[in-house]
Amino acid sequence: MIVTKGKMAGGLAMIALIAAGTGASAQTQVRSPQKAARTSIAAARARADRIVAKMTREEKILLVHGLFPTMAAGKSKEELIPSAGHIDGIPRLGVPLVRESDASLGVANQVEQRVGDVATALPSGLATAASFDPVIARAGGAMIGAEARDKRFNVLLAGGVNLTRDPWNGRNFEYLGEDPLLAGTLGGAHIAGVQSNRIVSTIKHYVLNAQETGRNILDARIGEAALRMSDLLAFQIAIEQGRPGSVMCAYNKINGDWACENRHLLTDVLKRDWGYHGWVMSDWGAVHSTVKAANAGLDQESGQELDKAIYFAEPLAEAVAKGEVPEARLSDMVARYLTGLIETGAYDAPMPTQAVTPDYAAHAEVAQRAAEAGIVLLKNDGNLLPIARTAKRIVVIGGNADVGVLSGGGSSQVRSVGGAPVEIPLAYGGSSSFARITYHASSPLAALRKALPGVEIEWQDGRNLNATVAAAKKADMAIFFATQWTTEADDVPDLRLPNQQDALIAAIAAAQPHTVAVMETGGPVLMPWIAKVPAVVQAWYPGQRGGEALAAILTGQVDPSGRLPITFPADASQPPRPRPVGLDKLSEVEAAAAANPAATPAPTLQSFPVDYVEGADVGYRWYEKKGLKPLFPFGHGLSYTSFAYRNPIVTGGKTVRVTVDIVNTGQRAGSDVPQIYVARDGSGDPMRLAAFQRVTLKPGETRRITLIAEPRLLADYDTALPGWRIQGGAYRVAVAHDATDRAMVSTTRIDAQTMKP
Repeated sequence: MIVTKGKMAGGLAMIALIAAGTGASAQTQVRSPQKAARTSIAAARARADRIVAKMTREEKILLVHGLFPTMAAGKSKEELIPSAGHIDGIPRLGVPLVRESDASLGVANQVEQRVGDVATALPSGLATAASFDPVIARAGGAMIGAEARDKRFNVLLAGGVNLTRDPWNGRNFEYLGEDPLLAGTLGGAHIAGVQSNRIVSTIKHYVLNAQETGRNILDARIGEAALRMSDLLAFQIAIEQGRPGSVMCAYNKINGDWACENRHLLTDVLKRDWGYHGWVMSDWGAVHSTVKAANAGLDQESGQELDKAIYFAEPLAEAVAKGEVPEARLSDMVARYLTGLIETGAYDAPMPTQAVTPDYAAHAEVAQRAAEAGIVLLKNDGNLLPIARTAKRIVVIGGNADVGVLSGGGSSQVRSVGGAPVEIPLAYGGSSSFARITYHASSPLAALRKALPGVEIEWQDGRNLNATVAAAKKADMAIFFATQWTTEADDVPDLRLPNQQDALIAAIAAAQPHTVAVMETGGPVLMPWIAKVPAVVQAWYPGQRGGEALAAILTGQVDPSGRLPITFPADASQPPRPRPVGLDKLSEVEAAAAANPAATPAPTLQSFPVDYVEGADVGYRWYEKKGLKPLFPFGHGLSYTSFAYRNPIVTGGKTVRVTVDIVNTGQRAGSDVPQIYVARDGSGDPMRLAAFQRVTLKPGETRRITLIAEPRLLADYDTALPGWRIQGGAYRVAVAHDATDRAMVSTTRIDAQTMKP
């Protein structure tokens, strides 16, 4: 039950929205009455060790495996809230009960397990990444963390920083794009925001959970140096900046070993090289052994009912008794769990005894600011946007824009405030048991009508081609809402818009030269009609206030300021893999099962390799290395104003430092994202994003900023050291608007040096 309380126990005490200029770069400050200085890691571990010393072995075992509440009736004396996870506490020692919720984009309630319980839905992770703004990322994390506490959860399964290696990955929308610096920086900020509420955020899915097809069995193969310089670097930066209480290991194998029993990654890299002190929890159903997993560095089995056996209960106790798993290792598992809880404040901040109602109105503003900051204006020929005052008759077409905006599916699904005006169950597919095609109740049509009083705005659902084309022809402007639903557990088979939308867009554009395409997609899609459509807006999944955010952008109330965190290919052949690896094998297994439902044993998909031939050259680096021209490059994004970079001073030494004037040369306020790309001169290596900053300027304003390169982006990982090695010498430095911009390139000298792993 949700009850209203006068003062929120764990919610937001204040949200201040400070808009610069048009509000495109609103900064959101979030404070919680529960917030306190974090305990130092050393103090947290020392306290955890003292608590563990008082435990029996049986009590230790109780804390290293958790329940999946919907399948665990009668297994706890405590209330089991329908959610992701539950671990009983130990009252005699003050160890708290832990309740875990899925959380990437809000407090999840996928198929309405908790009837009537709603939450604020952020836009997709890619939208937050497109803001290039740690302030936006932190505010979103703080908001969902506050709501989680109000709903009696103290661990959020948030913090997804898996790099986008393939544009067709069904879960790309949850993550933060293809670049390790961007994903790590914004991921760390989001985690810090969640944990400002004195609850734990995970970071996930460690590591190389980069596709959904066969995610439970595939073997991701890559060299160590390449992995350290790409996916692992994203995790490393996010852990350094966000200090998550827990790391969640992934479903897949990496170089032959399951992620949750991969000693090299869990112990050597995470705990030894990075000095990580929190606990490693498994993904739900990702444990395959007792002795190997425990000794490799897995500290807790999550959602035990989803594993083939409960490996960390009686089997672990027996393994410890036999000496197969040392008692000291069991104690370390528990101490790490307690350290994560203590250091974040979750241990000492009791959850409300009853759920309380968050300040949903204030939280909706956080979601809208994030959407506005992340919407990307991809194309705007002839300055068709913002919608001109002279447009008196507009037709809005498709995408259920009359009732809402699309959201991505899977464990991150939020049942948002306002309900789901469209919700379609799935008959088949890997996600059919826990996902539905769901829209948030935020109508772009209604928002546009409100923003444009006096303008006639007609609605067409797009199902009748003749009526749609006729309406487009007689209007002054057509706005088409294109949709592509993506979800956890299923990759998209190709990058085309589904349901013949490409043909419909082409027909509309042929009838109406003033056509705008608004793309509600999980990631990049192909645009065969791009030459005929003068304006394209990438909306991602814009969240609970997506309709209002889109209306603000389209009408010019807010200047578009998003930048692409992911490369949009011009053709499906450009990325390293044109289609999901293993999809053909999966289709064969599904066909065999359908042909003989009674077969014993049932046909199953066998493990297969995914070779990441691009190595560390993920995304835009792959395009530069191969000399490919994308449809839209990483970092691209237009504005209703214009920006120039002037008077750069580039210095070297230990790292690259760039001081440059950012000038708003247009007639209105707006935000820009200057980006610094670096590469060793003469190496032939693609340039890497080494620094960025979001800057908001008034018309005509100049601001001089300094960008300092992350040193690891100048380095290569040397497995022989082991560690990072910067080769001394000349380095090329580009001050750029996007990953392909080479209009302002300088050279400086960098000192040779090495850094720890």
